[in-house]
Amino acid sequence: MNTNYILPITIVVAGALIAGAVFFVGKSSTPGTNPTDAGKVTARAYDPATDHILGNPNAQVKVVEYMDLECPHCKLFETTMHQIMDYYGTSGKVAWVQRPFPLAQIHSKAAKEAEAAECAADVGGNEAYWKYVDKLFEITPSDNGLDLAQLPQIAGQVGLDITKFKTCLDSGKYSKKVTDSYSEAIKAGGQGTPYILIMVGTDAAPLNGAQPYDSMRAAIDAVLNQLPDAGGAAGATVPAGSPQPTSSPEIQ
Repeated sequence: MNTNYILPITIVVAGALIAGAVFFVGKSSTPGTNPTDAGKVTARAYDPATDHILGNPNAQVKVVEYMDLECPHCKLFETTMHQIMDYYGTSGKVAWVQRPFPLAQIHSKAAKEAEAAECAADVGGNEAYWKYVDKLFEITPSDNGLDLAQLPQIAGQVGLDITKFKTCLDSGKYSKKVTDSYSEAIKAGGQGTPYILIMVGTDAAPLNGAQPYDSMRAAIDAVLNQLPDAGGAAGATVPAGSPQPTSSPEIQ
């Protein structure tokens, strides 16, 4: 992929990043994994066998979010991304992928919650995953405030078989997947949540923190407008400071 697809993003959002829950890791990195490396990183492409996607699986542009279910900034960004998908989703040009990135250093419950979301998908499929995550974000006060005893209750609230859900969760079936996803986020340059990658193939432009709607629109449009086969953005690029939509998607 030509780096011209990626570089405009860093220009659009430079100086406008909203800090998320941040922790620091070692300063050493390998070439291509540092977000400051020409504003570009290389990350794992969407995998239908393991990833959770909202929107067209064949969308050329994918917003990949590494998130922590106890992060208040991720909770805020969940609403923003539903707005983004309301705008772009029907065009089939943009899709949203979520991957777990629990920051156990500050949110000791987040890893088990990430496993719960995986079990929701295991029991009910991709749609159940998104319903579960939306409901968990609706219920949790964030910052490690959710009682883990509520995890099966949330499963029941979104229509899942609670017995099957508990069997999955108690087995630890997805603990390795969650741990591997954490390591993957670190390798791709993540230092806090939400860690966002605007991706075409395996090329990605990183964004840190709960980006507001206008910044996400500008970043996505910067990529769409330069993709020869995407036909441009879904609509006119939102100028800086333009008002956000007056209605937010309902949390399931």
